[in-house]
Amino acid sequence: MRIAYLDCFSGISGDMFLGALVDAGVSPELLEATVAALDIGARLQVSRVMRGGVSATKVDVYSHGEKDLPREVFWAQQGHRSRAYAHSHGDMQHERHESDARQHDPGKQSSRAGMPAPHEHSRGLNEIRGIIAKAAISSTVKGTAIRIFEALGAAEAEIHNTSIEKVHFHEVGAVDAMVDIVCAAVGAEALGVDEWVCSPLNVGGGTVECAHGTLPVPAPATLKLLKNAPVYSSGPQVELVTPTGAAIVKELAARFGSFPSMKIEKAGYGAGSRDIPNHPNLLRLSIGEATATLSAPSETITVLEANLDDLSPQVLAYAMERLLGEGALDVFSAPVQMKKNRPGALLTVLAKPEDADRLAKLIFAETTTLGIRRREERRYTLPRRWENVQTNWGPVRIKIASMNGTISNYAPEYEDCRALAEAHHVPLKTVIEDAMRKYVAAGF
Repeated sequence: MRIAYLDCFSGISGDMFLGALVDAGVSPELLEATVAALDIGARLQVSRVMRGGVSATKVDVYSHGEKDLPREVFWAQQGHRSRAYAHSHGDMQHERHESDARQHDPGKQSSRAGMPAPHEHSRGLNEIRGIIAKAAISSTVKGTAIRIFEALGAAEAEIHNTSIEKVHFHEVGAVDAMVDIVCAAVGAEALGVDEWVCSPLNVGGGTVECAHGTLPVPAPATLKLLKNAPVYSSGPQVELVTPTGAAIVKELAARFGSFPSMKIEKAGYGAGSRDIPNHPNLLRLSIGEATATLSAPSETITVLEANLDDLSPQVLAYAMERLLGEGALDVFSAPVQMKKNRPGALLTVLAKPEDADRLAKLIFAETTTLGIRRREERRYTLPRRWENVQTNWGPVRIKIASMNGTISNYAPEYEDCRALAEAHHVPLKTVIEDAMRKYVAAGF
């Protein structure tokens, strides 16, 4: 399986992603042809630059002859076209040009002061969809690009309490965003990878200025787009992940994690706009073939443990049932020898991290323990599915687990078999054996 790994140690923006694609082997001519196919008055300039002593590719977007305009994307509710719109609804400094200028050039002064009001024309998502639909690019690329735009629109719509169809890109910002997003989709397809994996994202730090005041990094749209993604803050106190970059990651990345097990074929570096001192302002893209490894997904779980030496077995059994009923992933106990040779029990609870505090309170309430140990662990889980078989006494669900696409084990659901055994007064083992035979005969 061919893997692409995005190493976002200095964040990610649209132009950094394009630079990394070109540096990793995507033809600049392909991206230039894509821009021409959009027919929106834009062009690309590809150059070699140094960032932190590393040679990288820089991709700049020219819109109507202008480069890196300080106005990126102006968002507004439909109908707001007045000067008030320009200064209270549209002047959102969270997107790529102003955002990238700050993140990659910390010393740059904002050009918002004295900036002329935005052009009257702005593009809604329907118009952008139409432009992309007419372009001479593959249907797969069109779908990817539109989904990235819709992710951006949905984030801004939620933040500003409006509908996605009322979110508008300002004319200049829409041109630049379309180039970044559509070229990102074209380049991603051209690499021919089977899976995109992304590192935890360095979002930077500090604050950003917008029409509504000073806001902390990540900007609201970026934070919304990075929901469920692992992030951290390190290095320069500037914005490192832009909404466009976050939307690209949201659409392309199948999972997040450390560098995957792979045989590296090539690597590319996409450059930010400025060489930040003591901080390589780069996005690294590594391409290669996955090496043999366990393909079972993993997750972080919380383990809660308590030693019990003065608790009735009946109360312990009740506490375990309560914990399972309240959402614990698993609960079990094991006999242990306590101090002074007293027999006791070790209670272990596996939980989702977000449920750990609530379940710990339940352990304190339902047992006599005075202390609970807590730790985080990684858990591998095999994909599983269920199939129904018809036994001589009724239906039984069969749980089927797979590893690397091959069935590794299967078993009848205990509760189903128990219910049938009790209802028909037959031995439980007879129902289980019949369910297994019916499953094998069915050839699932």
